[in-house]
Amino acid sequence: MKARKMNFKGSITALITPFTDVGVDERAFSALVERQVAAGTHGLVPCGTTGETPTLSTAERKRLIEMTVEGAAGKIPVISGCGTNSTEETIHLAKQAEAAGSDALLVVTPYYNKPSQEGLFLHYQAVAASTGLPIIIYNIPGRTAVDMSVETMARLFKACKNIVGVKDATGDLNRIGEQKKALGDDFIQLSGDDITALECNQRGGIGCVSVTGNVAPGLCAEFQNLCGAGDLEGAKAIHERLTPLHKHLFVETNPVPVKYAMSLLGLCDARVRLPLAPLSAASEKIVQGAMADAGLLDA
Repeated sequence: MKARKMNFKGSITALITPFTDVGVDERAFSALVERQVAAGTHGLVPCGTTGETPTLSTAERKRLIEMTVEGAAGKIPVISGCGTNSTEETIHLAKQAEAAGSDALLVVTPYYNKPSQEGLFLHYQAVAASTGLPIIIYNIPGRTAVDMSVETMARLFKACKNIVGVKDATGDLNRIGEQKKALGDDFIQLSGDDITALECNQRGGIGCVSVTGNVAPGLCAEFQNLCGAGDLEGAKAIHERLTPLHKHLFVETNPVPVKYAMSLLGLCDARVRLPLAPLSAASEKIVQGAMADAGLLDA
């Protein structure tokens, strides 16, 4: 079992999954991973929400994780998404991600089933027992319809030595302080929303699993570096520059806007898999404006 204290902090990009009309665009994906490493990104998450994981096959998940591990080349950690609403399937994917060389696992709270807090505890306990990798809880009640309580999180942290932190996408910044008080400084807290990353860090967080990092990896990494160095003014300046982008990359369902933004930079096709639909013309203009405001695109 790996030690509690892991180097999971800073700007951790939740990677998109580029597609062609016949499947995953492996060439584009590999180039995106290389771009992230070169830009100073602190970690990578393949097969998360932003990667359209619900529409990926098991074989596609495996291949994407393998390519991420290969591209990261041990320079930055790979935290692979493997959570589902089935404990058995999550365990299978966790073992697959471990075999592929992942450094850690991102495990979302089971969606649709709406388990109780006891059900959440038993689910994560079973997953943790199946792997030697560190596990980061992904708490995003807006998508899963279930919210892990601070008490359940503290219980899991005490019971499972490889549960090391949380990606908090509750939108409730008070949670950071509550979780810090209940679980202590060794529990890793990562913002799940770029727009809250600055305040999250001020309240005890140490990074963000970032959507904007796909588009502006260097700026997101620099922002987190400044936060870590205690340069609040410098961090604020970057945060303010990127705020329109943080906001408008969610003008429609993630990852539809960010994939369009990536296409504007010529990095991949904007296509998404059904049931997601292409970005509307009105939203395209909004994303274009946010990109221009951030200095990433000519106005």
